[in-house]
Amino acid sequence: MIAPYPPQAGVAFRPGVVCEFNPCNKSINSSAAVCQLPTAKLPTVHYCLLPPCQLPTAYLAPMNILEAEYVISSPDYTKCPPATMPEYAFIGRSNVGKSSLINMLTNKAKLAKTSASPGKTQMINHFVIHSAPDNNPKDFSKWFLVDLPGYGYAKVSQSMRNNFEKMIEHYMRKRENLMHVFVLIDSRHGPQRPDLDFIHELGKWEVPFSLVFTKSDKETQRVVAKNIKDFLDAMRKTWQFLPRHFITSAEKRTGREKILDLISDMNKEMTV
Repeated sequence: MIAPYPPQAGVAFRPGVVCEFNPCNKSINSSAAVCQLPTAKLPTVHYCLLPPCQLPTAYLAPMNILEAEYVISSPDYTKCPPATMPEYAFIGRSNVGKSSLINMLTNKAKLAKTSASPGKTQMINHFVIHSAPDNNPKDFSKWFLVDLPGYGYAKVSQSMRNNFEKMIEHYMRKRENLMHVFVLIDSRHGPQRPDLDFIHELGKWEVPFSLVFTKSDKETQRVVAKNIKDFLDAMRKTWQFLPRHFITSAEKRTGREKILDLISDMNKEMTV
């Protein structure tokens, strides 16, 4: 199977086609030139999973997190806050380092609760983020960061695990302001079936996502590089094009600026 879902307008492009959502507004002459920006204004989510185009440096400005606050924990997407702001969700297997990554991104050490026991996040947790570009503090924006329950191993009953899966699927498919999902992968390990299966589901649901390889400081660079390559190679068996990926370390703050740059870029698209 090539690509988990059929191509749609704004998703797959043949050489020579102009993508109207490409800020560079260039004719696409190779797969490497295709833009990876979301098109949230369409009735349904259309997203290019091909490599991003080379945006001008001036197009991106480093994001500065001014404030981050917990809002609510919801048992279902219908109980989430009103969908008035762009929303970015973070999800991964239990014990992947999600809370540590969220705390690092927001510069708030105890925003998301960390635990030595896997499976502690069991609801849809919303945080409101106030941010502005470093070079223009008056260009103020607000957006939601969402901490989702982990998939895979957790010390809960099978019925509760099934409820988690339904809750996550309904949120992913029905939350209308969801701009992007960051799927966290533990870089200390090779490809894991639960990660690949969940990514496959995202493809079927047509949910835009990126991969975030965590804990890159916990192994040697050689091991991390091999594990990431093996994971991407495993994806290539069923995906025609790969999403972008980030390599991170919560302790060394690696990858923070690149992830926030992407969020800042998508926030701008919402205001155009």
